[in-house]
Amino acid sequence: MIRRRTFLGIAAAGALAPTLARAQSGGQAKPFRIYRITYRGRTEVEDGFDDYLASNGVAVEFIERDAERDVARLPGFVEEIRSVKPDLVYTWGTPVTLGIAGRYDAPDKAKFITDIPIVFALVASPVAAGLVADRATPNRNLTGAVHVVPTETQLRAMHSYRPITKLGVLYSASEQNSVSIVQEARDLQQPMNFTLVERQFRTGGDGRPVPDGIEELIAEIRNEGANWLYLLPDTFLGTQYDRVAPAAMAQNLPTFGAAELAIRQGGALVALISRYYSVGQLAASKAVKILRKETPVAEIPIETLKRFSLIINMPVAKKLDLYPPIDMLNYAEVLTG
Repeated sequence: MIRRRTFLGIAAAGALAPTLARAQSGGQAKPFRIYRITYRGRTEVEDGFDDYLASNGVAVEFIERDAERDVARLPGFVEEIRSVKPDLVYTWGTPVTLGIAGRYDAPDKAKFITDIPIVFALVASPVAAGLVADRATPNRNLTGAVHVVPTETQLRAMHSYRPITKLGVLYSASEQNSVSIVQEARDLQQPMNFTLVERQFRTGGDGRPVPDGIEELIAEIRNEGANWLYLLPDTFLGTQYDRVAPAAMAQNLPTFGAAELAIRQGGALVALISRYYSVGQLAASKAVKILRKETPVAEIPIETLKRFSLIINMPVAKKLDLYPPIDMLNYAEVLTG
């Protein structure tokens, strides 16, 4: 059964009518339908997306779907999208977006949605993932919001906190985002004078990453001399923070997060991030252009936020006895609990 939710942007029931009236006065006769696919349930990205639509008087009926971290469910969603024919499809993360939109150069495009506008959020590297050839002009039925701060900018922020000598990474070889960021880190070794210590998550019989041996892999990274563990925007890694963070702490290995979840829930020492809520708003701004027919989706650039947030996890700093430089406290957000 299709579960639908009409979103009008105001929680109080008495305030719904004025919101709908604003939308209708702008020429919208009925709510737009958005088919929304998340990867691991609702996040602050969706809060930002919904609030932006509300503030712009756009009434929307959502058809909500959660992949529940299982990409095998995506072909079924593709068939359902074809059946219900929504005005727009929203996808969360690289695996979901690839499963719904496919690569721009996919030989069999019949497996994907190619005739309905798609707006993504939380894709780290759309070009490396093969979603588009050019972020400035996607030239297909897809656009969206990138959430990851450029790799070099992140590493320089990390270096400012504590000089990098050897940088550890633990990632999924099956995730193109992670593979491309690791390659960028490799390319930065010589100009930034550090060495990369790489480990990949082990895989099961189906080739998908599994959590087996996480503690051993992190111990290996530490034993090779890593003095930072870089938490990439790796979808599988994001589901394993409850094991990664304690394992890194046990090795006295500080962690640097590339995504907000890494420090809000993942126990990272420090992170340079685009806030999930703001990423959702950026994605929604593109959805509004599409729904109001201001710009063809193929011409709407894929963008990253212009402003980032540096966050320091002070309880973790105390445990590691690794405090930030005093001047960094002038511009960083500090978590105290």
